[in-house]
Amino acid sequence: MIESEHRPTQIRVNLDAIAENFEHVMTNLPPKTEAFAVVKANAYGHGAVAVAKKLSSQAAGFCVSNLDEALELRKAGIEHPILILGVVPVRFLPVAHQLNISVTVASLDWLQDAKDLEADLSGLTVHLKLDTGMGRIGFRKIADLLQAIAILEELEYDIEGVYTHFATADEVDQAHFDSQLSVFKEFLDVLPITPRWIHASNSATSIWHADTVFNLVRLGNILYGLNPSGRVLELPFDVQPALSLVSEIVHVKQVEAGTTIGYGATYHSTDSEWIATVPIGYADGLVRSLQGLSVLVDGQACEIVGRISMDQITIRLPHAYPLGQKVTLIGQDGDKTISVQEWADRIGTINYEVVCLLTDRLPRIFE
Repeated sequence: MIESEHRPTQIRVNLDAIAENFEHVMTNLPPKTEAFAVVKANAYGHGAVAVAKKLSSQAAGFCVSNLDEALELRKAGIEHPILILGVVPVRFLPVAHQLNISVTVASLDWLQDAKDLEADLSGLTVHLKLDTGMGRIGFRKIADLLQAIAILEELEYDIEGVYTHFATADEVDQAHFDSQLSVFKEFLDVLPITPRWIHASNSATSIWHADTVFNLVRLGNILYGLNPSGRVLELPFDVQPALSLVSEIVHVKQVEAGTTIGYGATYHSTDSEWIATVPIGYADGLVRSLQGLSVLVDGQACEIVGRISMDQITIRLPHAYPLGQKVTLIGQDGDKTISVQEWADRIGTINYEVVCLLTDRLPRIFE
């Protein structure tokens, strides 16, 4: 895919805000706690390489979801520990081994396939994943975990960490969280090894269950100034949203009453109106269900009218504006702000998904 360099529609990322958010979380954790910054999915749409470089003096390492994301960091010169949270097919393990990338071990079946590889992978760093109640990947039985450790020692892999993931750390009801924590501790009680890192805390756990962290936390969307619970729980400290989305007016016209706008001719002007076209659409992540959302022009809310197209939207203005006038879709203009959470509320999803929907067609400008 070509790199976008000539579009007026841009994502602007405040890297200083991300670094400050990191510090806000860490000051609320027990002393000597270390943190991996989660930069999977292009750092939740914020730009993985730029974020990793910014946090290189603060984070002990980085988490990604797959090998290609890890390779992107290595190719950019990131030398920190990198943990792949997903399962890597064993045929790709030599690549991870060569570049000192840690992989997740989640099943005996996977380990058997690794044993069958005709490759010397001694020294490969791994983290054992325990399924304590998330239900995706990981060992569910103590006997299987102990067998896995024996196999890993036979293969001379380096067991760098043991971890789990909480399913409900961002909810009011703590029953399932408490159950998972109890199961995780039962696993840890029988471990015949002492790995460098034991970790269970994602952003939500680090914020609302700081007393339960082990010696490493995995910080994801809180770094980007987002509340992991949406609007369910209040954050105990302030964070700054790091992402804004801006564009500009590329076409403006005055239409008479009864003019139709957009696909399906679903919008009809009720009076003489000023209509502007902005070059962003659902191919950029502005999904069609956001029709009717207001954007900001000169500090004023202007509604998206007509259907959202693949590459363009139309907005209703209070009066004429010149071509090139700034349009804010996420962020602040004057005394008004449009948040990622507002987008999420409107389309019935979580703020994580909104920032991940913003596609690579949008250039990222780092400030």
